[in-house]
Amino acid sequence: MNDASLQHSRINPDFALRFDGECAFITARGDWSLNTITQVDAQVSDALAGHSYNAVQYDLDGVTNLDTAGAYILARAARCDAESCFSWMIKTPNKGQQTLLQVAADARMGRPPPDIKPWYEVMVRMGMATEKFVKETYDTLAFLGQFMVIMGKLIVQPQRIKWKSVVALIEEVGLNAAPIIMLLSFFIGAVLAYMGANLLASFGAQIFMVELVGFSVLREFAVLITAILLAGRSDSAFTAQIGAMKMRQEIDAMSVIGLDTFETLVAPRAIACLVSAPILTFFAMISGIFGGMLVAWLGPTDVTPILFFARLKDAVDMNHFWVGMVKAPFFGLIIAIIGCRQGLAVSGSVNSLGQRTTSSVVQAIFAVITLDAMFAMLFLQLDV
Repeated sequence: MNDASLQHSRINPDFALRFDGECAFITARGDWSLNTITQVDAQVSDALAGHSYNAVQYDLDGVTNLDTAGAYILARAARCDAESCFSWMIKTPNKGQQTLLQVAADARMGRPPPDIKPWYEVMVRMGMATEKFVKETYDTLAFLGQFMVIMGKLIVQPQRIKWKSVVALIEEVGLNAAPIIMLLSFFIGAVLAYMGANLLASFGAQIFMVELVGFSVLREFAVLITAILLAGRSDSAFTAQIGAMKMRQEIDAMSVIGLDTFETLVAPRAIACLVSAPILTFFAMISGIFGGMLVAWLGPTDVTPILFFARLKDAVDMNHFWVGMVKAPFFGLIIAIIGCRQGLAVSGSVNSLGQRTTSSVVQAIFAVITLDAMFAMLFLQLDV
């Protein structure tokens, strides 16, 4: 065996190179990805230059991360081209790294990528989506736990709450969102009354349209419309605001001067949503009922406002109102938590900010609908 010639770089990634006869042995360690290989790329080329060998053996046990760029540099050591390629072996139990290195070598030789069967690709996508869903759920629950700890401390010491920020956010989340929420709830109530009146007309029971509007608006539609609009409007705004602060390294600066991120950014937004959601839901209920009443009065049913409200009072129990009001703060809290968590998860690029903002809205709406289904089962068990 010839004397080994070793070369090490001081930063990751690094490598060791030795020759044994006509075989080159490359032991790689560290992070071999696009962001870290600029320096080691030239070192690998210099180390291999001037040596004659016809086989390469890779030891990738110490590689913590390998992407296409890193695999390309390693594959280049095998001196594969369009016509020939030296024999080479890979010593690593990581099947993903072996496959990536083989794909990089094939690309250098101009070979077409392997034909992936559609069912395999579908299974891979489903697996990746499942893994992402589980990870996002775990991270959200961990964030929720951390948030609950901070809120417990703030309840004991309320003077630490940023009340000026809370009031400003209540104006932004609640007051500014009220007109569009009330308008949409008005139309929802009107459509419910119109559809109910036409459906019940064939049974001669148009008057029961009042129960349909009251039950639907008070129990479900008002709180759901409020939550969905908060998710689309305030939740995305939270993610964009906090994500932009992270891109400008303002959050790092806050940590340096001793400001707690949860107390300064997350808690005020959560409190604002916690307060605003029930208030907005109440206004949405009033608007929805008013829309239904207006259609009942001016539409084909000829139900006057006095008769509408008298029947609403007699036929629709107040429990439906309280069911909607009880759900509202939970919806507001989960929307704020998801928006803030996604904002803090922004990695620093504009692309990441856009992806996190989109994920924030999707996750918030998904969480609201899931939570609403859980409340429905709970109230069913409680016979409410």
